[in-house]
Amino acid sequence: MKSYSNQRKVSLFFRYLLLTILAILWLIPILWIVLASFSYNDTGFISTFFPEKWTFQNYIGIFTNSQFPYLHWIINTLLVAIISATLSTFFQISVAYVLSRLRFRLRKPFLQIALVLGMFPGFMSMIALYYILKGLNMLNLGGLILVYVGGAGLGFYVAKGFFDTIPRSLDEAAELDGATKWQVFTKIGLPLSKPMIVYTALTTFMAPWVDFIFSGIILPTSGDPKTYTIAYGLYNMLSSSKGSATTYFAQFVAGCVITAIPITILFVIMQKFYVSGITAGADNG
Repeated sequence: MKSYSNQRKVSLFFRYLLLTILAILWLIPILWIVLASFSYNDTGFISTFFPEKWTFQNYIGIFTNSQFPYLHWIINTLLVAIISATLSTFFQISVAYVLSRLRFRLRKPFLQIALVLGMFPGFMSMIALYYILKGLNMLNLGGLILVYVGGAGLGFYVAKGFFDTIPRSLDEAAELDGATKWQVFTKIGLPLSKPMIVYTALTTFMAPWVDFIFSGIILPTSGDPKTYTIAYGLYNMLSSSKGSATTYFAQFVAGCVITAIPITILFVIMQKFYVSGITAGADNG
């Protein structure tokens, strides 16, 4: 018995040691970025871990730089993320509920087709989407929202697993009392799925906030920096002209730190719902 207890303690020690090492490896780059954002630098890339000279000028400069309107990028990204998250959440939850609670012809083939399509990364379609949006004259923020929302319905599998855990007897009791399918969905399904709604909203909000691939394909054609999102705007800051990577690198790092703050705050506040949503949705996913 004592030998088993010692083995367990040794096992726990090495597990915690491994987790500690991994946490340090993950935190070091984040810490460097935060420290670099406070580093005074006018010669190019920052080569020291701790700033040799501290300054807030990088944060002031990112908002006062007339060539790169960072505040417009934040507003654009926030607008795109909120609209995309709202519509995508509605579509995902609706599709998941229908496929989980209702039975209809071709339901299983649709699930199989959706599963296969979900295995292909979205950026494989970016060239086709570009020419479609170009033909519709929508190479702008509106077209970017359509791209994010267009494939939202295929991300229903986690939400479907969550709805599968809700007893069907609740639906049947409500229908016996005269409730319609829509009333069952709004009065029973949605109130019971708050963790899943929060989880879906968070994931669909974070995707547009940090996306570079689609914004980098759709938005550059306008040629107006005020129409960019944060990800592409920051990239454009370093690549717009020769020497810009050296000149604006410190401001670029400060912009990255500011960009990460809203997502971090949202995740910390909603972590309880996020974890419960993803674990419940994985039970029968």
